[in-house]
Amino acid sequence: MDLALENAQRLVIYIGEADRWRGKPLYAALLETLKREGLAGATVVRGVAGFGAHSRIHTASILRLSEDLPLRIEVIDTREKIERALEMVAPMVNEGLITLADVRVIKYTHRFLNPLPADRLVAEVMTGKVVTLTPEMSLADAWERMLKNGLKGLPVIDGKNTVVGFLTDEDLMERAKMGARLAMAQRLDAGVLKLELQALAASSWRVADVMSKPPILTHPDESLGIAAARMGKAQIKRLPVVNEEGKLVGVLARLDILRQVADAQTRTGTRPATPQAGRVIGDVMRRDIPIVRADASLEKLVNAFVSANTHRLIVIDAAGLPLGLVSDADVVSRIQPEQQKGMLDALSGRGPVPGSAVIARDVMSPEVLSVPPEMPLTEATQKMLALARKWLIVTEEGGKPIGLVDRQTLLLALSGTI
Repeated sequence: MDLALENAQRLVIYIGEADRWRGKPLYAALLETLKREGLAGATVVRGVAGFGAHSRIHTASILRLSEDLPLRIEVIDTREKIERALEMVAPMVNEGLITLADVRVIKYTHRFLNPLPADRLVAEVMTGKVVTLTPEMSLADAWERMLKNGLKGLPVIDGKNTVVGFLTDEDLMERAKMGARLAMAQRLDAGVLKLELQALAASSWRVADVMSKPPILTHPDESLGIAAARMGKAQIKRLPVVNEEGKLVGVLARLDILRQVADAQTRTGTRPATPQAGRVIGDVMRRDIPIVRADASLEKLVNAFVSANTHRLIVIDAAGLPLGLVSDADVVSRIQPEQQKGMLDALSGRGPVPGSAVIARDVMSPEVLSVPPEMPLTEATQKMLALARKWLIVTEEGGKPIGLVDRQTLLLALSGTI
């Protein structure tokens, strides 16, 4: 259940310690009722003194320890659940006070909802060996270094090893008008890739001109939970790690964090939470799923990528069942080399879609990794990493897709950002 929403309410019940319900203390009977109705939780607070409708002052002093002390029962849940609970508990309070107020829930969690070992230090998880760029480096040289190392983003350091920025393939696409992100560039025909590098080499811009700044950073002694939340909030995949002097000492990647979740059971021996005890895939999945039919043309594929603002689409058959996933990199790499440059331009909105008889079935990746919506986040993370996948298709009982989950969504959920 996700309580981080606007329609939450606080129910408060004021009763006396001596109040009874069917032979047992009223507060105990109320707790049992609230639990049976599926409320998120309830707390009973015992007052040290107070008076109620009869104007008698009750106190917890030593001489009057057993008097009828005031009790306060507090419950916070969704408006719908509170309304149902009120129908059950209000008749049980013969004498007392019940109040109701709207509240804004910032965070609702417990240890089973947080498989991320948030108390671990960044220094224990980060990668110490870092590939870097310099502000004066040409865009072509920077891009070649990113391609060589298979890294979508690299920290930019000055002559004193101080991080002054961060450069990603998205920065190059948005600010330098580069045609392909890393996943596509790695699968381009050599001739097409050479043209992309030549276009960057012709630019007078340097890394300093297009890098993201100021950089978002973390520190070795910062907790993994704080660093993960910062990464999720900023929608980035890597955080440079700097020491007290601001010098680069490592990089914390999204994959490093997800591996901590996947390895938590092995490391601690703790059993994964059941779906009833923790958040599940259905709570966080993307519901506006981008879908295309298996016979969709290249033009329909490109339009779907652009309109959904996504790099991947689910390919379905005539019955609506998933056949595979197709990425923009799949489309570019699996068409004829002479059409690749035109496809890059079409995907970036700089040109028409090349004419071709290729359809979605021809370019998709046929291996579908599907999971049920009730799968716990920890188990989904383990499955995704074990099979080296970036996306999970969430399917209903009949096999039809109802959602999508990617690594970024898992990071946001596991770090408590969503």
